[in-house]
Amino acid sequence: MKKLIAGNWKMNGLEAGAVSLIGEIGSKIGAEPEILERCDFLVCPPALHIHVVKHKIDHDHIPVAIGGQDCASTENGAFTGNVSAEMLKDAGCAYVILGHSERRSLHNESSAYINEKAARAHMQGLTAVICVGEQEDERESGNAYDVVAKQLWESVPKVSNAATTVIAYEPVWAIGTGKSATPDDVKAMHAFIREKLQENLAESANMRILYGGSVKPDNAADLFKVDNVDGALIGGASLKADQFLGIAQAV
Repeated sequence: MKKLIAGNWKMNGLEAGAVSLIGEIGSKIGAEPEILERCDFLVCPPALHIHVVKHKIDHDHIPVAIGGQDCASTENGAFTGNVSAEMLKDAGCAYVILGHSERRSLHNESSAYINEKAARAHMQGLTAVICVGEQEDERESGNAYDVVAKQLWESVPKVSNAATTVIAYEPVWAIGTGKSATPDDVKAMHAFIREKLQENLAESANMRILYGGSVKPDNAADLFKVDNVDGALIGGASLKADQFLGIAQAV
């Protein structure tokens, strides 16, 4: 199975910078095409930049998939400010990130709501990248596994499979903080997630489990050696082409 190297650009950059960034990523992949034997690539720009990034990908034949950072749980309609799964699909997206900790905490999104969004994404043929992960106090209190198990059970539609769904484990205390879970921490949690997927879903074989949380070129190699780490969901480092490709080179 190839590793999925996914970049979450979050709410960063203007249009010209987004086009420049995907162009740099394409150039670096073009200079090392053998990396495509080991890695699949995904970028998730801000919604306003999806069209221009997709145009650049298509024009330059850049081997990178594009995704949204969120979608609505409903079909198109009177939902001011929302972006539907149908709109993302129409814009050329193949993926959508759902349940990121920033959506769960800052927008008070429940796992049940994320499940509804995932079901809507699946209806449009999008692969849902469903994020799970514990807060620092939950880990320190010994509840990390219970928290992640509950999020998996409630967030992931029971008809999900490897073609429709990717799981991203992001310990919240390691996102944008410079902290990173140790390889042993990641090994234990990813094995637990694999076990829970097998218990909860009829078709979980080969479902990718990504690690996210301050992934950088200098720690990526150790993380990718861990069983059940099938790629990375990358935040800040995905905004710099050399770091994004540096992480892929660690595979």
